[in-house]
Amino acid sequence: MKAYERLIRYARIYTTSDETTGKVPSTDCQFDLARVLAEELKEIGVADACVTDQCVALGHLPATEGFEAVPAVGFIAHLDTAPDFNGENVNPVVHENYDGKDLELGCGRSLTAEVFPHLPSLAGKTLITTDGSSLLGADDKAGIAEIMAMLEEIIESGMPHGKICVAFPPDEEIGGGAEMLDLAQFGADFAYTVDGGALNEVVYETFNAAAAVLKVNGFNIHPGDAKGKMKNAALIAMEAAAMLPTAETPALTEGREGFFHLLEMKGNVEQAELYYIVRDHDRQRFEIRKDMLRFIEKTINEKYGAGTLELSLREQYANMVEVMENHREVIDYAEEAVRAAGFTPDNAPIRGGTDGSQLSFRGLPCPNLGTGGYAFHGPYEHITAEDMDAAVSILKDIVRIIGEQK
Repeated sequence: MKAYERLIRYARIYTTSDETTGKVPSTDCQFDLARVLAEELKEIGVADACVTDQCVALGHLPATEGFEAVPAVGFIAHLDTAPDFNGENVNPVVHENYDGKDLELGCGRSLTAEVFPHLPSLAGKTLITTDGSSLLGADDKAGIAEIMAMLEEIIESGMPHGKICVAFPPDEEIGGGAEMLDLAQFGADFAYTVDGGALNEVVYETFNAAAAVLKVNGFNIHPGDAKGKMKNAALIAMEAAAMLPTAETPALTEGREGFFHLLEMKGNVEQAELYYIVRDHDRQRFEIRKDMLRFIEKTINEKYGAGTLELSLREQYANMVEVMENHREVIDYAEEAVRAAGFTPDNAPIRGGTDGSQLSFRGLPCPNLGTGGYAFHGPYEHITAEDMDAAVSILKDIVRIIGEQK
């Protein structure tokens, strides 16, 4: 089965994660895809495929004879789709021989070259898009599909290889997936997440990341009798937000520039909450950002009284470059495969994170590779069948190159 055909099948399975549930996995629907993948792994010849209690679908392809001493390589892609946009009732649309021009999706949404200038370069390819009502889920079901297609092609061709380990964990989009992977059970010496965009990506530098909640406790009283007594939590929350640098938001930053991103706000006079994610590639600047939030908490409480503002900070992941600098050979294997496919490797730091961020710090060096997809997390997601095939070839070449180390 072609990789894009697998993507279409997987995209229709609802797997959106939810940070608010407090469960592992955060949503039971992720088991639906995990079980499908375990069965498909068995069908193509991965005999030990299974689904763990933590909703990780995994399996191993033993080394072929004579390749037992080759390092065991892992490939990882996550089950969940981002809660940023509707991920239910996904209806992928296939546009054969796409003409490279602006394309109406539906629901009043269009792919345009003005917003996505790469579209003309996709002319002649088979383009997969949404119908405008949902995200596509190519992040990271394209990665899953490419790993599955790679395994199937290796098995069918009889290509010699070392041990190959695959895992599809949950909850990456809410920063929890990597915790669920038992590294001893996984059994890889190093791995690659297949969770990026452009085909030439070999990424080993991510953000340092934290989640922050600013909870404001107000005091509500009749407005006619409020002077000197009322503490309007909604207004105090706005004051706290205004104390952050206005230019350091995702819409105004790029490259290695960090940010504070206000995800959600809610509240009234009695209580208000602000939900942020905090990001920076540089460890020292990242710590400064957290200190800024602590300073805001201190300042607000000094002005309005102790307990008015309660700050909660939760570490999400760290910049994997601190680990990957000591495992250059893992990067080299991937870069050689990318060059073999006719591309120049791109190591630009990712403005985000992957499961590899956590896994690298847990002892499994794990850079990130591209899937060929674009515009993740929303209704404008798209990818081509041909680029997915190229991603499969790159994964196979990584296995081949590693096998040559025997």
